[in-house]
Amino acid sequence: MTSPAARTALELTADLPVPGLEEFYRDLHRHPELSLREHRTAGKLAARLGEAGFDTAEGVGGTGVVGALRNGDGPTVLLRADMDALPVTEETGLPYASGTPGVMHACGHDLHVTWLAGAAQALAAGRDAWRGTLLVVGQPAEETGQGAARMVADGLYERFGRPDVLLGQHAAPGPTGLYPHVPGLIMSAATDVDIVVHGRGGHGSRPEATVDPVVTAAYLVTRLQTVVSREVAAGESAVLTVGRIEAGSRHNIIPAEARIALNLRTQSEAVRQRMLAAIRRIAHGECLAAGCPREPEVTVGASFPMTVNDAGTDAAVAAVHGEVFGAGTVFDPGPAMGSEDFPELALGSIPYAYWFVTTTPAEVWEQAPGETLPEKFSAVPSNHSPHFAPDLSTVAPGVRTLVSGALALLSPA
Repeated sequence: MTSPAARTALELTADLPVPGLEEFYRDLHRHPELSLREHRTAGKLAARLGEAGFDTAEGVGGTGVVGALRNGDGPTVLLRADMDALPVTEETGLPYASGTPGVMHACGHDLHVTWLAGAAQALAAGRDAWRGTLLVVGQPAEETGQGAARMVADGLYERFGRPDVLLGQHAAPGPTGLYPHVPGLIMSAATDVDIVVHGRGGHGSRPEATVDPVVTAAYLVTRLQTVVSREVAAGESAVLTVGRIEAGSRHNIIPAEARIALNLRTQSEAVRQRMLAAIRRIAHGECLAAGCPREPEVTVGASFPMTVNDAGTDAAVAAVHGEVFGAGTVFDPGPAMGSEDFPELALGSIPYAYWFVTTTPAEVWEQAPGETLPEKFSAVPSNHSPHFAPDLSTVAPGVRTLVSGALALLSPA
């Protein structure tokens, strides 16, 4: 027997305007916009919210969109979608591929906006079935970790009301029709670290008269790989990636400095601090061993918090998703090493549920090498890949996940 929330969600989404939503998605995909430049995307979302009857505001936190639908006494539920694209050159070959050189919706945020727009329209049309306040947020700059904090700092809750609960979801690789939930830690923290190695430059023919920062940086990159393998306990999860190394200008010039950019993924603050301490120690040690004229500069940059679902909230949403989509569609995959700025909207105290919607087209999944789900998962295009192309068959289900999740938390009429 399904719950009232599940039954109502199925009723409100029985006649979704799927062709129109698919065309909306294709339009967003053709016109990707980078972080804090999502002007067109924001305008498209705001127009749809206004048509659905929401009180709508643009320019929140830069390019953020907020829609409020107040529908009597009851909880305030916030639904969020991120809007920004990535500096990736698309290689999908889709007829609706990006028309902006070097920019692509390679993380599914165009699909997130489509799901949000569809859910907002369905819940507004079915407002006789629920009571409370619905806040719909189109958030900029998730990819840079700026957007959620900027919207909060710009008075998001002072202007539109503080929500009682937050809901968010993300497109992910995997065979369509799965809705992974984790009642706790679901995504990791991320931390950027920049290192500058100072050497003494000179002519390539006379290395003995220099202190080569390129060689030191090379040793440093190699030695940093031991931080996870030798300084983090086997039972902990952590990743250290060297994403960029830059030095020099010509073949025969030994440069005066080398720059290294790192990204850390951690699932506890203790491990994060241990890794940062190890990075500083290793950087100073390698530079000392090389005779560098100055100590290295180690700068901690942008960071994303851990995403930790409120167990009770997530259980309520996962239960209604299981009813709406059927047995076996909801499961706990454990925490992912990816990161999100969604928790910034929670201010450390607002409960939230965040889940995944799998979106790999059936033919792509079937043709992927491997027999098990993890083998195929590692073989199909992932988020941030130039080949990432979610299946359009997920447009309607992604709307239903938001509608059913919201109805599980709003008051029934």
